[in-house]
Amino acid sequence: MIKNFIVLILFSLGVIFGVKHIQPTILLLVSSRDWISQLLLQVFSGGEIGSAVRNLISLLVIPLVIAAIPTLVYWLSKGRLFPYFMHVVWAVWLLQTTAIVVLHHPL
Repeated sequence: MIKNFIVLILFSLGVIFGVKHIQPTILLLVSSRDWISQLLLQVFSGGEIGSAVRNLISLLVIPLVIAAIPTLVYWLSKGRLFPYFMHVVWAVWLLQTTAIVVLHHPL
């Protein structure tokens, strides 16, 4: 329990001192989702169902692609599957979704 609290404090300090460096990365995540959503606008109709499918795909593509990079490197070096693939997907998805909500960016 103490270890978790210390790690939480260290991560919080890292965010406080690294916010200048983290902000462009988060904005890149959001703008990448917007770009994918605009590309998918050509495929899906502008109706309610088409818009929902387009937003769903655009929210899922970025975390899957980002998680695929360490998975590929791990697989090439170790020859087996990366055990934390879904953990990375969830972490990136939560970061991306939080950034979208905080920026009041419409889906």
